[in-house]
Amino acid sequence: MDDPKKLKLLIDDSLLILIMATLACCGLIYEYLLSHYSARILGSVETVIYAIIGIMIVSMGLGAFAAKKVKDAFQGFVLLELAVAFIGCSATLFIASIIGFSQTLPQVIADTYQMPMDLLPQGGLLAKISWISLQLPYIFAFILGFLIGMEIPLIARIRETIYGHHLAHNAGTIYGADYLGAGVGAAIWVLFMLKIEISQAAALTATLNLVAGFIFLMRFKKYLHNIKWLLVGHGFLALLIVAVFHYGGVWQKQMQNMLYLDKVVYQTQTPYQNLVFTERQLGGGLEPIYNFYINGRLQFSSLDEHIYHEFLVHPAMQASNQHDNILIIGGGDGLALREVLKWHPKAVTLVDLDPNLVALFKDPKKVLPPHLATKVERLTADSFNDPRVTVINDDAFIAIDKLLQNKMVFDTIIVDLPDPSHPDLNKLYSVNFYYRLNNLLNADGVMVVQSTSPFHAQNAFISIAKTVNKANFTHVEQYHQNVPSFGEWGWTIATKMGASVSERLTRNKPLSVDTFWLTSELLQGSFVFNKGFYDNKEAVKINYLGSNQLYQYHQNAWERETELSP
Repeated sequence: MDDPKKLKLLIDDSLLILIMATLACCGLIYEYLLSHYSARILGSVETVIYAIIGIMIVSMGLGAFAAKKVKDAFQGFVLLELAVAFIGCSATLFIASIIGFSQTLPQVIADTYQMPMDLLPQGGLLAKISWISLQLPYIFAFILGFLIGMEIPLIARIRETIYGHHLAHNAGTIYGADYLGAGVGAAIWVLFMLKIEISQAAALTATLNLVAGFIFLMRFKKYLHNIKWLLVGHGFLALLIVAVFHYGGVWQKQMQNMLYLDKVVYQTQTPYQNLVFTERQLGGGLEPIYNFYINGRLQFSSLDEHIYHEFLVHPAMQASNQHDNILIIGGGDGLALREVLKWHPKAVTLVDLDPNLVALFKDPKKVLPPHLATKVERLTADSFNDPRVTVINDDAFIAIDKLLQNKMVFDTIIVDLPDPSHPDLNKLYSVNFYYRLNNLLNADGVMVVQSTSPFHAQNAFISIAKTVNKANFTHVEQYHQNVPSFGEWGWTIATKMGASVSERLTRNKPLSVDTFWLTSELLQGSFVFNKGFYDNKEAVKINYLGSNQLYQYHQNAWERETELSP
C-alpha cells in the first residue's frame, strides 16, 4: 500500500478513535447527569443514583447486542448520534414537564369542576399517570443507555470496513478510547458541569454528540446516503440545542414551579447540592411564604421555621451551664445561628460542607432577587456577619478531628444536619461521630441532635437516641413538636455529667431569652410521648460507622409513607 493511502487510513482511523473517545465522554456525562437530576426530583438520593447507573449499564449491554441488527453501520451511526443528542438534550426537560403536569393535574380538574379539597381526585387513572411519570427517569435511562451501547459495535464495524479486513486488536483499541474518554467525561462533570444549570450541561454534552456525528458525516459521506436529510437533521438539532442552552433554565424553572407547587424564585446548583427557593403569594396584603429546598427536600419554610429552630436551640442552651463557646454542625442557612446569638456567646463555630450555601445566606444581595434577599436577611438577622462567628467549610466528620487536635471545648453542641437519607450522611449519625463530639463537649454542657420525625420514622428516631447513649453520654432524652411544614418532628438531647436536661429545665423554668413560639410549659410537655411509643426500643439497633443501619431505618420508613399516601 502506497504512503498516501496509508496516511489516509491513519487519519480516518485516528478520527474514529477520537470520535469514540468523545462519545464515551458524553455517555458518562449523560449517566451522571440523568442520575443526578433524577435523584433531585425523586429524592432518596443514593438509591436513585445507583438505580439509574445500574439501568444504564445493563441497557448498554443490550444495545451492544442489538447493534448487530443494524445493516448499514455508517448510516446507522449518524442516525444514532442524532437520537442520542436529541434525547440527551431534552430528557430532563421532558421528565420535569410530565412529572409537574401529573402532580398538578388533580388540582386542575378540581378547579375546573369546582370540587372541594376533600374530594380532590387522586386515585384510579390519575394515580397511574402519576406513578408512570415518576418512572420516566428510569425509562429514559434505559433508552439512552441502550443507544449508547450501540456505539462501540458500530465503530468496530466501521473501522474494519475502512481497513477492508478483520482487525486483530480492534476491540482493544476501541475500548481503550472508550475508557479514556469516560475518564475525561468524569473530570468534566466534577470540575465544570456540576457548577452550571442542568439544562445547560445537557445542551453542551449534546453539542459534543452532534459535532462528532457531523464530523463523521462529512468525513465518510461516500459511505452514506440521504445526505441532505441528515444535514437537515443536524441543523434542526443544532437549533434545539441552542434553544435549550439559552432558554432551558427558564423552562426548567417553570417545570419546577409545577413540581414544587409554588413559584420558583431562585435555583442554583453547587458542587454538592441543588438549592431552590419557592414563593407562595397569599394575597390580601399578607407576606408571601418562602420555602427553601435542598435536592428537592424541604429544609425550612418562612412560615414556621422559628418553631423548629427555637426547639432545636433553646432547650440545649437553657440547660447548659455556660454559653461562651458554641459549636453548630450543619445549619448552613444561619437560622440556628440566629437563635444561638440571642444567648450572647463569646464565640460560635459553625461547620458546613457547602461554602456556596453559606455564601447564599451570608450575603444574599449578591445572588438573590432583591425582594428575596431582603426576606432572607430578615430571617437570618445577618447572623453570619457577626464577628463572633467562625465558619468552617469542611466535611463535619473530618472537621471535628481538627477541632479535637486544637483541644477545643464547647459549652453546647447543636447538630443540625439533614436527615440520614443516604450513606454519606449516615456516618454523621454514628457512634463514632457522637463519641468524638462527646470529647469536644464541656463536662456540664449539652448536645442536641435533630432526629427526623418520630411519627413517620419512629425506628430511625429511637435509633438516634440509642446511638448517642452508646457514645458515653450519661443522660439521653428525646422531645418532639409539631412543625406544620414538616409534621411531627423530634430532637435528641444529651448531657455528659450531672442532671438530665429535663431536670435542669424544671429547675430553670423561665426561658432566659425572648422567643416567638417556645414557652417553658410547651417545652416541658414536649418530652412526653404517646402511650407505647418506646415499647419496641430494645429491638431497635444502634447505628455504628459503616453499618448504614439508620439509613435503612429512614429509607424504609419514608418508602412506606410514600406507599401509604394517596
